[in-house]
Amino acid sequence: MQCLKKKLTSQKITPELTAIKKELTKKSRPTIHENQLSDVELDLIEYINRETENRNLNNVTRTNAYLDFYNRFPEIHWAFLGHMVSRNGGWNMTDLKGSLLSRLLSTEEQKEFFTFLERGNWLIFQDIYPQLLLYEESVKRNTNLFYLLPLFHVSFFMIVIWNYFYRVKDRYLLTVALIVNEQSYLEQRVIQNHYYQSTVLETLEFKLQELLGLNQIIFPLFDGKMTKIIGQTIHQFSSLHDRILLGKGLYQLLFDKENYLSLYKWAIHHPHTGSRKDFWSHLFNDVDESVPWGSYQRRIKDCRIKQNAPKLYSPILKFAWNNMEQKEAEKGDWYSDWKVIHYLKKDMFKGNGAIYHEYCKTLERIELSILAKEAILPKKSKN
Repeated sequence: MQCLKKKLTSQKITPELTAIKKELTKKSRPTIHENQLSDVELDLIEYINRETENRNLNNVTRTNAYLDFYNRFPEIHWAFLGHMVSRNGGWNMTDLKGSLLSRLLSTEEQKEFFTFLERGNWLIFQDIYPQLLLYEESVKRNTNLFYLLPLFHVSFFMIVIWNYFYRVKDRYLLTVALIVNEQSYLEQRVIQNHYYQSTVLETLEFKLQELLGLNQIIFPLFDGKMTKIIGQTIHQFSSLHDRILLGKGLYQLLFDKENYLSLYKWAIHHPHTGSRKDFWSHLFNDVDESVPWGSYQRRIKDCRIKQNAPKLYSPILKFAWNNMEQKEAEKGDWYSDWKVIHYLKKDMFKGNGAIYHEYCKTLERIELSILAKEAILPKKSKN
């Protein structure tokens, strides 16, 4: 794993990680073929594939599936983390059709960004949901069914981790392992994909997003009668190492004893629609209040709408984008080096998740970008 930093690998590993290393470095890997299975096992595989396909229609169905699973099995912390991060994915998708980014990006660019976001969201779900359902069936039947994971093309790394978790029940280790797995799974299929690199990752627009700080992950939470936000920003989205560290930081933020109950209460009381109105109805509306095709007028100050100004349009997902047909996931196992287990070490996240002012300034900077673009375009058209 090329991105694994020297600082991580220079540290010693615990006896628990040594046991995992031993399994990961075995030369033989588990293989299984459908003709070796009983009718009961074949029925189970068919059920998991069907359920995964049914819940993988769009960002809303996926996001809800994660929370439904977490409600049934709260020991699987990743399911709640996945739910909250997936909400952000939905907001990013609808932002493309909202008041702000729709004025900065062409229709074609909006579609390319959505395709990029949707592919990643879809890929993660079709990889992780069979793992979650197999865990559920293992619990129900009181037997380890993870020998079936190869039939769902799950990484050898996660096969070792699930077997370890089934014995030891280390929630932290499983969650971080799933963070490592999902980000590594995306690396070749999306981040290093030539099409997405040329249409999204290397474009001026994506770099503009990074400069504007649009790679912010926001967690809304109840604070009395108000909804507040905490979160983190990633500035190097294309770095696998940084995305894994971001995931670990978000996990610790989400399950911090000061935050968890407020975050969970907010999540269960606010069904995910894809609109940012879900968390800030004072700033966003899922109905467009502005005059169509008019020039943009600044309307945001300190995350408040100026007097008599329309709210920011943030559509719900089903009105912003149609469901998208996906080609089959690319085959292949990302795992190749046992040193990846260094990411599984416990370390303290430094930061309190303060993101309110940063997010507010981001919105104001985008407004300035819109005004700058509108000022330049008329000049170009005269030449």
